[in-house]
Amino acid sequence: MSDDAYSSFLDQANQDTGASKASTNSKSAATKAVDTDVPVTLQKVDQYYTSESDEPFEPVSLKWSGKKMPSESMHAATTGVLLRPERHVSTLTTKEFDPQGEYKKVMEAVEQSGDGKTRVYRVEFGRTRVEYYVVGFDKEGGRVVGLKAKAVES
Repeated sequence: MSDDAYSSFLDQANQDTGASKASTNSKSAATKAVDTDVPVTLQKVDQYYTSESDEPFEPVSLKWSGKKMPSESMHAATTGVLLRPERHVSTLTTKEFDPQGEYKKVMEAVEQSGDGKTRVYRVEFGRTRVEYYVVGFDKEGGRVVGLKAKAVES
């Protein structure tokens, strides 16, 4: 192959195919995380959840008219997660979510923003995509507050 032919091949191989645009429209990002004011404590958290994708924690602040924290199924309805087999919602203890204690700042921010009790919901999107919601209940504000992170687990 000549140098010109090889150069032409490389130019074609490096052209934008639009694949990066397509991947941002992933169906796993279809959950709702904010529909009311976000507590300042949560806005200040700058930490990443360690997985195959290393995604940042993002604020969660959702209106909730209940008198206590939503159950797994109500959490699913609150965030817009459809209860289908590929979108299973489960509850984890804080120790199960953070056995090494590396998300202490996340836990503290959620405790300060809510009622002092932290809950962790794990939402599955197919076989490898997961969202973790680390949340508390703000009774005075009538909202569920916390942080969420996307993860890839294969």
